[in-house]
Amino acid sequence: MFDSLPPALILLAGALLIAVLRGYWRIGVVLLAPLATLLAVWQVPDGIVATLPFLDYTLQIVEGSPLRRLFATVFAGMALVGGLYAYRTARWYELSAAYAYAAGAIGVCFAGDLITLFLYWELMALFSTVVVWCGNSAAARAAGIRYAIMHLLGGIILKVGIEGVVVHTGSIDIQPMLATNFDTWMILIGILINAAAPPVSAWLADSYPESSPTGSVFLSAFTTKTAVLALILMFPGEKVLIGVGLFMVMYGIIFALLENDVRRILAYSIVNQVGFMVCAVGIGTQMALNGAAAHAFAHIIYKALLFMSAGVVIYRTGKNKCTEVGGLFRTMPVTAFCGIIGALAISGFPLTSGFTTKTMISQAAADESLVTVYMLLAAASAGVFLHAGIKFPWFVFFQRDSGLRPKDAPWNMAAAMFVLVALCLGIGAFPGLFYQFLPYPVEYTPYTASKVLFYLQLLLFSGLAFFLLLPLMRRTETISLDTDWLWRVLLNRVACSIGAFISALLAAISRVTDKVLTRSKKACAKQMNTDLDANDDEELGLFARSWPIGRTAMWIAVLLTGYVFAYYL
Repeated sequence: MFDSLPPALILLAGALLIAVLRGYWRIGVVLLAPLATLLAVWQVPDGIVATLPFLDYTLQIVEGSPLRRLFATVFAGMALVGGLYAYRTARWYELSAAYAYAAGAIGVCFAGDLITLFLYWELMALFSTVVVWCGNSAAARAAGIRYAIMHLLGGIILKVGIEGVVVHTGSIDIQPMLATNFDTWMILIGILINAAAPPVSAWLADSYPESSPTGSVFLSAFTTKTAVLALILMFPGEKVLIGVGLFMVMYGIIFALLENDVRRILAYSIVNQVGFMVCAVGIGTQMALNGAAAHAFAHIIYKALLFMSAGVVIYRTGKNKCTEVGGLFRTMPVTAFCGIIGALAISGFPLTSGFTTKTMISQAAADESLVTVYMLLAAASAGVFLHAGIKFPWFVFFQRDSGLRPKDAPWNMAAAMFVLVALCLGIGAFPGLFYQFLPYPVEYTPYTASKVLFYLQLLLFSGLAFFLLLPLMRRTETISLDTDWLWRVLLNRVACSIGAFISALLAAISRVTDKVLTRSKKACAKQMNTDLDANDDEELGLFARSWPIGRTAMWIAVLLTGYVFAYYL
């Protein structure tokens, strides 16, 4: 039975209390449940500390390690800051679903076996779908259904892989493996679906922008980063992940540059940033895995900060496109400042968290003499500065004056953003304090003259390119086609065409059948003609005539012979 209370259950209990309590009691749970969970996270020692018998197996429902505690810490912290940001505007069922979603992510962090991991994995899928639906619009409901279908598919693939591994090895333990057979490939593919790896990454940019301004903050934090944790635990050094990660990096940049919707820019940026982490897992060295874990931690913070600033804009203006906003810094200086800090952090600007974590991944590639990988990651850093570091704050808070004069962020939203600003700057200014919590010993100095100068040059020249090419960067009312066009449009058209062809074929068969039956009916009626006024027996139908007794006997003998022959045959 339980040897220790799983931290995920504390937050899950908080989610249930949020659903039943009202007023200040609910607010108290929103703020205290993540704090209690965070305290429980840091009480988990290394090793297996909680087990539960299940059939012929022993489930390891809580297993501690520095890596697991690191991810669980940022997930619990994100639930706390997200709750502070959302509690005044989000409905109770959105907050409850978001906390259950976060509880699933923390459960994945401490899962020591594949069965427990899968159960928490599906818990996340269930409640994250509810968070998408809390956008309370027709588009949110449709996006939520597509989101659920994609994660159901990913869950099935993951389950097939887990069952194969259990059948063929007899073990349910989570341990490093390589994609060398069908079972491990299924597990890897199931994880990569949650990591939003192309060509099935469109679910992220499709669903996150349709959620509420507060819901998108929670969605940005958990699903893709639990997938990164699972990759670190199970597929460190899997070389195929280097190519997958690099493709994600470039893919996210291109689509973010094409986008007009503010939150879709940030959604594609998630794909881009997770690509850095996936690539690091593929490199597989201790430096690379430290970089993947550190960058996931930092990414959750600055990406939530960016979604918070975008959420305040949408909450105050009701606008969500770059072409609809601009000049908002005049009346929203706090939101603009926080958005700029988040943009600098995601770009890897020195003295921000992104610089101290992203450069670890680049250094890991350099240490392994992966020159091409290093250069592509450097180029990607410049691309990140283009779409998230400059494009997002420039078009939202500066550029032309849209004439909008909304109020700045409410105090609770501003407080949540300032907490994340402090973390972005604190990790960037004092990386040594942060590095001591990484899974492996760190012998890395981010602030060397060559690194700082290289990244400053890279970012400044990419900024210069942005403003020189500003006419090309201006967005219009366009729609960017992603890979989901293949099944949302093309597959639908193919299915409709096949359906129309089958309907036409059935109609043609029906017409031919009707003609044949009509003619057969007429022929039968003719042969059955029993017209009593007929003057000659020959005018009657074949079966209505009077037959001689000899002919009748002959046909009876023929039919009887045929029956006997068929019986013995």
